[in-house]
Amino acid sequence: MITSKQRSKLKSLAANLSPIGQVGKEGIGENMLASFSDCLEKRELIKVNILENCDGEPQEVGRALAEKLNAECVIVIGRKAVLYRKSKRKDIEHIALN
Repeated sequence: MITSKQRSKLKSLAANLSPIGQVGKEGIGENMLASFSDCLEKRELIKVNILENCDGEPQEVGRALAEKLNAECVIVIGRKAVLYRKSKRKDIEHIALN
């Protein structure tokens, strides 16, 4: 669980990110989860587009995506969700949340 101060920092870092993928009418698939998980391991913070033809509200889709990826849903603004998960890799620069 992240604090509001940590959430605020992650939101500011995510402002400059481009979405790495999108969730559409097919919903959340296994290939999509694998791809997003790889990206989280490399970057720790990702932004995802939730298309209008996707079933469910963007908030629900963002939370479901975070849950399936063992990540935190930092924020959902409009149809974009920002996800964070601390990487286990040692060869990347980790986001300092302190």
